[in-house]
Amino acid sequence: MSRNNVRGPTSALTEFLRASGITATTIANRAATRNQQRAEALEVQPIPGPSRVDNVEEAASEATGSRRRPRRRVSGYASDELDEAKAEAVDDTAMEVDEEGEKPTPAKKRKLTKAAEAKLKAQEKKKRGKNSDDDYDGEDDTYTALSKSMMKNGTSKPPIGSFENCAVCGKQFTVTKYTMASGSGDGFLCHSCAKAGGNDPFKKPAVPKKRKAPADKRNITNFEEKRFPTLVSLCIQLITKHINDIDALGDIGTLNVEAISKALSKNRGLTQENVHLFYNPVNASLALFDATNLPSPALETLAYHNANLVSLRLDFCGHLDDVAFKVFSNSLPALKRIELLGPFLVRPPGWQEFFKTHPKLEGFLITQSPRFDEDCIKALVKCCPDIKDLRLKEVGKLDDSFLNQIKLLKRGLRYLDLSDPSHSCTEKAMIALIRAVGKTLTHLNVSGHADLADTFLAKGLLPHVKSLEALVLSHLPELTDDGVSKFFSDWTNAALVSLDISRNDVLTGVSLNSILDHSGGRLEELNINGLKDIDQDALRKIGQTSPALKKLNVGFCRFVDDFIIQAWLAGEVNGGTRTPGCSHLEELKVWGCNRVTNCCPKKKGVAILGVEFHRTR
Repeated sequence: MSRNNVRGPTSALTEFLRASGITATTIANRAATRNQQRAEALEVQPIPGPSRVDNVEEAASEATGSRRRPRRRVSGYASDELDEAKAEAVDDTAMEVDEEGEKPTPAKKRKLTKAAEAKLKAQEKKKRGKNSDDDYDGEDDTYTALSKSMMKNGTSKPPIGSFENCAVCGKQFTVTKYTMASGSGDGFLCHSCAKAGGNDPFKKPAVPKKRKAPADKRNITNFEEKRFPTLVSLCIQLITKHINDIDALGDIGTLNVEAISKALSKNRGLTQENVHLFYNPVNASLALFDATNLPSPALETLAYHNANLVSLRLDFCGHLDDVAFKVFSNSLPALKRIELLGPFLVRPPGWQEFFKTHPKLEGFLITQSPRFDEDCIKALVKCCPDIKDLRLKEVGKLDDSFLNQIKLLKRGLRYLDLSDPSHSCTEKAMIALIRAVGKTLTHLNVSGHADLADTFLAKGLLPHVKSLEALVLSHLPELTDDGVSKFFSDWTNAALVSLDISRNDVLTGVSLNSILDHSGGRLEELNINGLKDIDQDALRKIGQTSPALKKLNVGFCRFVDDFIIQAWLAGEVNGGTRTPGCSHLEELKVWGCNRVTNCCPKKKGVAILGVEFHRTR
């Protein structure tokens, strides 16, 4: 006997189990009792199961007569294979027991690798069977696995398709793979009782969520000069911050009032409580840039307190309805120009009544008015023949019938915006309109009319428009390089001040060269966003021919890089002469230009917006 009282070739686990009262004899008796119960259930003779012994004395006591039993091996673990995975890791010759009472001689143990141990476990599990009465698979579904009490009592799940009586309600039900054991271990539950107990037998196990790979993040940098604020701007910020504590703005001038209104619109701070600060009976013009929080009664009050208004602008006036607009018709007799963004609730009778009460109306500019129909435009043309500025932007019902009415306005239409309709007007109707009103036009916007093509330029604008200063031809997919370049080459109109030809992705440097040859010397605003195939030579030409340019949008032009921006900002040497570049540039937008880095050139007074670059790791 060793110093730690471990007898014979036994492991520490066996010694621990023996000290706890768990021996091979108790385990064998338990197995024999279980086999006896099974045999009685099957009405057959029980077959006692063999059990390994712990020492030589127990092995010898089982031998009968003088017949010698052959030499046999026993495991060094005498706990009835409670630690089978480790026991199998021992060599077959680890312990040999002689029948004559000799002590077993321990053999050298062979250590298995993790792969071998996993393979042995899988084989043992397959041999025992997954639904064995003595085994419990921890990976079974929580809702369909047997309860621990059922496993302790040794009761197995009845075969699928058999009949059982519910342990709670007593009703007979058919066993399925979703059948659950009762918590007390007395039987099984029908689906209704299992669900009433808080466990859904049909609940699917939650699928583990896959971790998404972190997206490639980008930094967007805007290079804007931080100037010291002026005293006026500081006062406006202070007034905006304490707008609810001010009793009267006093005589601070129209420009300052508009600046305060813009500042309040950034956080939608204009309410029906503080909007009265902008009201004054002597006001000739009023602009509220965010009327979201002004309900219909507040808009009625606006008309009552500003009876002498000549010009009115309301942005985001979604609460303006027929009741408030009728007050506008009756209480603003001097109104000559009205600009509304989002008058969704005004119906055709309200528009028609307004036109009848304002025959001297000169400017009518609305955006997003889905109820403005053909009868409304007829009333406008009939009652307000002196219209000079007309905007019908994002008007859902705009079609050729509108154009046939607008061309009757022959008293000098200067501003015309018919952009972004629900359905494009035809090219024929648009050419007829330009033929009728194009002589006096200085601003034209026909963006979003997908049916307009090169013919509109050649037969509409080229022969009939001579005084245009601003032209917007955005989102016209039928335009081609040949049509655009020929139009600007042959057009006798004076050079444009503003041009927007964005989102026409089929146009290339050929079109841009013709534009710069025609209007480069006078252009102050140029938008070529989305013209992805413009080459570097055409881009460099912008800096060579457009010194008066103030705003430039080259977003998503693939060939814009740091060197192109350097040529625009600082000029470059061309043919021995240094060009000044865009010396008056104030704003440059480069969204989507992946070749522009955060190291791009900068210039005092120029705001560069939209510089994208990958984060360095």
